[in-house]
Amino acid sequence: MSPPDSAEIADLARRVLDACRSHGLHLATAESCTGGLISGALTEIPGSSDVVACGFVTYDNAAKTRMLGVDAGLLARLGAVSTEVASAMAEGALAHAPVDLTVAVTGIAGPGGGTAKKPVGLVHFASARRGGPVLAEHHVFAGDRAAVRRQTVATALRLLLARATE
Repeated sequence: MSPPDSAEIADLARRVLDACRSHGLHLATAESCTGGLISGALTEIPGSSDVVACGFVTYDNAAKTRMLGVDAGLLARLGAVSTEVASAMAEGALAHAPVDLTVAVTGIAGPGGGTAKKPVGLVHFASARRGGPVLAEHHVFAGDRAAVRRQTVATALRLLLARATE
């Protein structure tokens, strides 16, 4: 399967915004390996400010702790690329922004940084919705850094869409 193109990502972003509008939801992103690309995809759409409150780009561990309240011990124990950290990022964004819905991503986009247990292309996702559970998933994407990041953006948007319409 080839990575999503710009048109597919823009369509997903529009659908997320429309779903959030129809359900009266505001959202925030908490991004590590995408460096703001999810928020960028959403805010590329004119009028998105009625849904998108903010995006947290927490590329390093200190930022995850400082901006989102992710426990430093959790990061030290499990590393940034884990289900638990993605979930803590999603919950932290919900706690630190006036929103109803969040998505968080943390992973290894490459080309380096991978290990046998955490290969290049591994991305953990989590989404929190006020009053509901945190949902988490992970994927291992193929391709170069750009392809991994595009697939991550599309998957995060799909997760937001599912959460907005539940």
